[in-house]
Amino acid sequence: MPLGAVRPSPLVEQAAARLREQITGGHWPVGTKLPGETTLARELGVGRSTVREALRALAGAGLVQPRQGAGVFVLAAEPAEDWPTRLRRAAVTDVYEVRMAVEVQAARLAARRRTPEDVTALWAALEGRRTASAADDAAFVDADIAFHAAVIAAAHNPVLADLFAEFTPVLREGLIELLTLTGLRTHDPNTSDDAHEALVRAVADGDAEGAAEVVRGELEDPFAPTGKPE
Repeated sequence: MPLGAVRPSPLVEQAAARLREQITGGHWPVGTKLPGETTLARELGVGRSTVREALRALAGAGLVQPRQGAGVFVLAAEPAEDWPTRLRRAAVTDVYEVRMAVEVQAARLAARRRTPEDVTALWAALEGRRTASAADDAAFVDADIAFHAAVIAAAHNPVLADLFAEFTPVLREGLIELLTLTGLRTHDPNTSDDAHEALVRAVADGDAEGAAEVVRGELEDPFAPTGKPE
């Protein structure tokens, strides 16, 4: 099947799109070696440098892989999703399982690494959560997430902080939905306050395992607003 010449500008994007169509359409199956740059350039009606940039874009999407001295081979039939895209499609329960691993370890590290400024920030975040208990579910969830973000920050691990920030949008949506469906705050607007205060005290006291256990117990409780939904 002939590729057909592309129109001027933006040539790289058009060339990459045309090549992607051939791969996703099965014209070049996984494992196939692509034609050389000269051949592709001639069929697309562009220069070799344009083809080279287009192939680089496809490699970045996980579709092809250049092999030293051997050429460019098809690696996958569909482009790889980036992390934010995958998270947006993830089930809330899957996110909670990751949250458990991240926050339990973060609490442990926070207790070991917290500074006086971190402890002050934690008490302030706890007070913010208490104040938000008088507001609607969305505001309360935002304050709750801000509290947990403060614990993550006290761990002083930028990778944990970035990971938590990435799945926060999915987490927020799941928590709001949980509160709406269960009405957990109807009789206790500041639900799980005791556990949150216990976490601050454990971190402030440098009790790493105690902090980890507080978070583990909280997230394993399906009846807490920050627990894993059934």
